[in-house]
Amino acid sequence: MEKWVCTVCGYEYDPEIGDPDSGVAPGTAFEDLPDDWVCPDCGVSKDMFEKA
Repeated sequence: MEKWVCTVCGYEYDPEIGDPDSGVAPGTAFEDLPDDWVCPDCGVSKDMFEKA
């Protein structure tokens, strides 16, 4: 699984870790995140992320 980086703030989404604070379990691929998921650091949407 690939890591994705927020182009606004630099937050890195690592699928092996997930986003536990937002209820995203470890092992969740970026593509499988809910459509309404936002960057936990700056709040932008998924379309502001690119592959690391």
